[in-house]
Amino acid sequence: MNYDYIIVGSGLASIMFAEQLRLHNKSFIVISNRSQQASVVASGLYNPVVLKRFTATWNAAAHLESAIPKYVELEQLLGHKLDHVLPIHRVFNSVKEQNNWFLACDNPVLTNFLNPEIIPNTNSAVKAPFGFGAVNFTGRIDTQLLIESYREFLSKRNQYIEETFEYIDVKDNREGVEYRTLKARKIVFTEGFGVHKNPYFKYLPLEGTKGELITIHAPTLKLVVILKSSIFVIPMGEDRYLVGSTYEWTDKTNEPTQKSKIELIEKLERLIGCDYEIVDQRAGIRPTVVDRRPLVGQHPSHKNMHVLNGLGTRGVLVAPSMAKALYDSIEKGASLPAEIDISRFVAVFS
Repeated sequence: MNYDYIIVGSGLASIMFAEQLRLHNKSFIVISNRSQQASVVASGLYNPVVLKRFTATWNAAAHLESAIPKYVELEQLLGHKLDHVLPIHRVFNSVKEQNNWFLACDNPVLTNFLNPEIIPNTNSAVKAPFGFGAVNFTGRIDTQLLIESYREFLSKRNQYIEETFEYIDVKDNREGVEYRTLKARKIVFTEGFGVHKNPYFKYLPLEGTKGELITIHAPTLKLVVILKSSIFVIPMGEDRYLVGSTYEWTDKTNEPTQKSKIELIEKLERLIGCDYEIVDQRAGIRPTVVDRRPLVGQHPSHKNMHVLNGLGTRGVLVAPSMAKALYDSIEKGASLPAEIDISRFVAVFS
């Protein structure tokens, strides 16, 4: 079979690049064994502010402008509710934090994102004597539903193969690439932390950071916003809440741990004072990069091979614009921004 593109991987990066291809009438096939769990177990939050330091995330406004319409399109395409718009309430722990919030609200970069009013706590199940600060343009994407429904969408169109990709079977030539019985002009690798097994792109300095989440059932918590303290507490419906997440730099497995469970429980109980039951625990490896910027671009010597990776903890927010940047660089000859182009690591390759 001949295609314009082969995509390896089926997480957020894969979906967003596939969408670029679909909208431009390019033929493609996706190959994945579902081994990388980062997108599936992600909280799905989109949030334009770093709430630990009260600073804007990288290119926050531009990424929001690209991301939100894309998720609306996907809702219409897949027939599922994916974007749950919810305000984030940042819990203040002191008057000093309140004052720092007021200072941040005066920052022109943050003015549109932060509400300057202190919101008093009226929920007896929440421990927040200093109140909250509200962040605008925030919410949660149901990443698990998105990924599962998009796989189903592709499968019905014979555009999805579920199998382990064998790099040894790739042949790269001047006209394109071959993989077993498949031929394509280009191949794009979107494997997340799995890139470490990729002989073509494993030179890239991607550092996997393990994250774990728990889901609790708390009938008396009654949250209608996302709480942020040292953790997030995210309403999921039916009195269920997602709580997370942890950061672990040495363990590179997808297995949940008792250590992280205890850490999350301790942080949760400093924030809420009601009964709850833990009903689930999940883990995944975030594909993070040493300079905290995505990995996008063309292989230094294999010109038909490309990568879209390293979306880190804000993949929901940045994936649509990064996919468009890669597509435009391949099909339109547009230059990639230097801060995301993998050519910044060419010295490591050589």
